[in-house]
Amino acid sequence: MATRLWNHTSLSDFILLGLFGHSPYVSFLFSLVFLASVVALVSNILLLLLIQADRHLHTPMYFFLSLLSIMDLTIMTTVVPKMVANFLLDYQLISKGGCAAQVFLVVMVGGAECFLLAVMAYDRFVAICHPLRYPVLMKWKTCYLLALASWMGGMADSVVDVAVVFSFPYCGSLKVDHFFCEVPVLLRLSCADTSLFEDLIYVCCVVMLLLPLGVIVASYARILTTVIRMPSTEGKQKALTTCSSHLAVVGLYYGGAIFSYMQRASTRTPVRDRATSIFYTILTPMLNPLIYSLRNREVAKALKKMLGRWGM
Repeated sequence: MATRLWNHTSLSDFILLGLFGHSPYVSFLFSLVFLASVVALVSNILLLLLIQADRHLHTPMYFFLSLLSIMDLTIMTTVVPKMVANFLLDYQLISKGGCAAQVFLVVMVGGAECFLLAVMAYDRFVAICHPLRYPVLMKWKTCYLLALASWMGGMADSVVDVAVVFSFPYCGSLKVDHFFCEVPVLLRLSCADTSLFEDLIYVCCVVMLLLPLGVIVASYARILTTVIRMPSTEGKQKALTTCSSHLAVVGLYYGGAIFSYMQRASTRTPVRDRATSIFYTILTPMLNPLIYSLRNREVAKALKKMLGRWGM
C-alpha cells in the first residue's frame, strides 16, 4: 500500500497514516469516532437553529454561544471529511495546499476559541457583578468587536504558523503519522533544524492559552464573590448553573489544548498526539452543545417549543 501511494505521490503531497494505525479494532474504533462526529454535527446545528429561532435567546450570551458552535463546526469540517475519506476510500494523500489549509483553519479556530471563552467569561462577569450596567457594557457593537477580535487573534497566529511551517524543506519521508496536518507532527518530518521555531510555538501557546485563562479565572473569582453575597437562593442557583456550564466547557477545551500544545517536542509521541487531537477536534465539539443544553433552562425551553411546533 505504501509503495503504491509513493508511486502516485508528487513532491508536494503528504501521506496521512490515519487515526488508529494498525489496530485490530480499527473498524469498531472508527465507528465510535464517526458516531461522535455525527452527534457533534447534529447537536451544534440544532443549537444554532434554536438560538436563531427563539427571540428570547437573542442576547449577547447566546450570540457568543452560537459563535462557539460555529467554531466547533469549522474545526470538525476541516478534519473529519478527510479522515472519513481516508478510511472509507483508502486514499491517504493530501496535497501541500490541502495540508496548509488544515493547519490554517485548525490553528485559527483553536486560537479564536481561546479568546472567545475569555470573552464569554467576561460577559458572565458583567451580567452577574454589574447587572444594571450590562446593557451599556455589553451592547451589540461591543459584542461584534469582541467576536471580531477573537477571530483576528486566531487568524494572526495561524498565518504565522502556516508561513513558517511550509517554509521548511521536506526532503525525507512525507508520511504524517496523524489523521490530519498538525503543526508539531509536520515539524518532525522536516529535514531542517526546527528547534527554534518549536520553542517559539511553545512560548506562543503559553501566551495564547494562559492569558485568556487568566481573564477567565479573574472573572470567575469575582463572580464567585458576588454569588456568595447574593441574598436570594434562586439567584445563586441560576448564576451557578449558567457559570458551571461555561466552566465545564472551559475545562474540556483548555485541558485538551494545554496537554496537546504545551508539551516540549522531546516529550511528544504519535499516539499521544492523535489521542489529544481527537479530543479537541471531535469530542469537545460533541460535548459543548450537550453541556449547555442539559444545564440551561432557556435552551431546554426553546427546544421543547421547537419540538411542539413540529408536533413531537
